[in-house]
Amino acid sequence: MTYENALEVLKKYGQEHVLAYYDELNDEEKQSLLSQIEEIDFSIFDVLKEKESAGKEETITPTEALTLDTIKEYEFAYKVLGETAIQKGQLALVMLAGGQGTRLGFDGPKGTYNLGQTRDLYIFECQVKTILTVVRTLGRWIHLYIMTSDKNYEATTSFFVEHKNFGYKEEYLHFFKQELVPSVDFNGKILMEAPSKICLSPNGNGGWFSSMKRAGLVEQLDKEGIRYINVFAVDNVLQKIADPVFLGSMMMEDYQSAAKVVKKADPYERVGVLCKKDNKPYIVEYYELSDEMRYKKTVMGEYAYNYGVILNYIFPVNQLKQLLNQKMPLHMAKKAIPYMNENQELVKPTEPNGYKFETLALDMLQFMNDCLPFEVIREYEFAPIKNAEGVDSPETARELLKKNGYKL
Repeated sequence: MTYENALEVLKKYGQEHVLAYYDELNDEEKQSLLSQIEEIDFSIFDVLKEKESAGKEETITPTEALTLDTIKEYEFAYKVLGETAIQKGQLALVMLAGGQGTRLGFDGPKGTYNLGQTRDLYIFECQVKTILTVVRTLGRWIHLYIMTSDKNYEATTSFFVEHKNFGYKEEYLHFFKQELVPSVDFNGKILMEAPSKICLSPNGNGGWFSSMKRAGLVEQLDKEGIRYINVFAVDNVLQKIADPVFLGSMMMEDYQSAAKVVKKADPYERVGVLCKKDNKPYIVEYYELSDEMRYKKTVMGEYAYNYGVILNYIFPVNQLKQLLNQKMPLHMAKKAIPYMNENQELVKPTEPNGYKFETLALDMLQFMNDCLPFEVIREYEFAPIKNAEGVDSPETARELLKKNGYKL
């Protein structure tokens, strides 16, 4: 990108101040700043404008899941269909691993956290070993794509090298970086950290497919004949990945997408609930549920909004390609963002001074015609690690791992 190209783009969005100190920079700093501008997805500013003008009321309704009983009844047929697709090389995997272990009090990529007590057992290792079970059973390697962030790419890739990829075949293992988006002040102006450095942050886990596209990996999907992608979060150490029954159920029931769900532990559990908005699949976050929705019951006496997602989805590649032309919902969070003031000094505010933006993988569902909620047993497939202690912590995950036969 040239200076002229950058200025043209910035003018379009009223962000020319990003180049205010360009003439004072050395050649290396100039190139760095232009590279940052080139990497930015400026479409977030278009989405922001649309968000301001949006005010349409939508109708949200509950949805029924493919229950454990039904899955058990048709398990053999689902499994055969799913295994056949995997053996044909039609499934790829995407692990969302861009996060750091900060909330765990751990300095490093979350996937490198060690859960072991008498031996080493890393979060990444748990996920890879689960996939290897399917690979060995079916005699077919599955392409595994791991999304990192700008902050943890080097640490993640070197960690895998150090541990010999935990036995995963190198040609089927691919790493890519999550795209970055700029942080802005309350007036919508891009914040700068230094004359040559824009305040950037990862664009959220909803940007995983566009990040794959930017990394040139979508072409590889076509070349390999991959039709489906199972995308999952790094931090749920018990989930089944490349699950033939899950894939086969979506194919046999003729759904465009599928999501693994668990029955909520209680109406206030902090999980997003799969439901429908204007008859399209939609996830209502736990903090968006009204009391009426939380306690609404079906004729069978069960909670209507009862199935929480565990961030384990299957999407068809052809629909994901169409999604590249759509504008994903943008989530804004008020944050205290370090920034450069007019004296070119770095200020570290203690109160929120601007917005960070992200897209979420759960929002991808609303661009699908339908989504199959696939119920799984919590004790066998849901051990997320999000907090340093208490609920969804390493300690609760360890207990569930032991219950499932893991030696720690």
